[in-house]
Amino acid sequence: MTARRLEGKVAFITGAARGQGRAHAVRLAAEGADVIALDSCASAATTSYAGPTEEDLAETARLVEAQDRRIVARKADIRDFDALSAVVREGVAELGRLDVVVANAGICSAAMSWEIPVEKWRETIDTNLTGTFFTMKATVPVLLEQGTGGSIIITSSVAGLRGLPFLADYAASKHGVVGLARTMANELGQHNIRVNTVHPNGVATGMQPAEMFELVQQQATTLGPMLMGALPDQISQPEDIANAVAWLASDEARHVTGVQLPVDLGTLGR
Repeated sequence: MTARRLEGKVAFITGAARGQGRAHAVRLAAEGADVIALDSCASAATTSYAGPTEEDLAETARLVEAQDRRIVARKADIRDFDALSAVVREGVAELGRLDVVVANAGICSAAMSWEIPVEKWRETIDTNLTGTFFTMKATVPVLLEQGTGGSIIITSSVAGLRGLPFLADYAASKHGVVGLARTMANELGQHNIRVNTVHPNGVATGMQPAEMFELVQQQATTLGPMLMGALPDQISQPEDIANAVAWLASDEARHVTGVQLPVDLGTLGR
């Protein structure tokens, strides 16, 4: 059941082919929004898990259309500012406006901090932090020109608020997007554009680096407990995070900006 809180709105979502991005697209569509969906549909060079595919993005489009909403789904890498901007322009031209931006795309892998290969550090920062900045740079001018406010939600992580072990590059990138969001919340508040971050812990998606599980097992009595939550569930589902995103996107959260919202099974409270 949804409250149809986004009737007449258009949402732009990155990393929309599967996992959290797909859940956000489907949930916002169920709330009444049309969707501009973007994904690289490719595996990252430095991650151990397979990346999303064009077939995954097509399935997201099918699921949005099953909600009787329109969707513009395109393949592009958020590290490519020109390609990203072109998708935003095309989507706005076809769907008529832009109201919600969900910067969700990202990658993750695991290693002890001093053992992170240089190329892995660069790809993680370029994707998770620079790609998020590019997403803001491509969408905020549209919101400003439109002059009707908006909601920007950036997917960070528990690792964006805590120095989680095995994830130094990922944590650096996710701390970085929190700083970006806080600054933009201050700058854009006068335009009634809200900027918030959400902070999941583990989520059941395709982004599951095998080396993370190995490191947790090796450090089960030392660093591993830092990843544990307080609630009985071991892991969140993408829909759990999409519920929070839908609320932040809606007018029910119209006085909420510059916050870091944990949806983390109580991990940060331990």
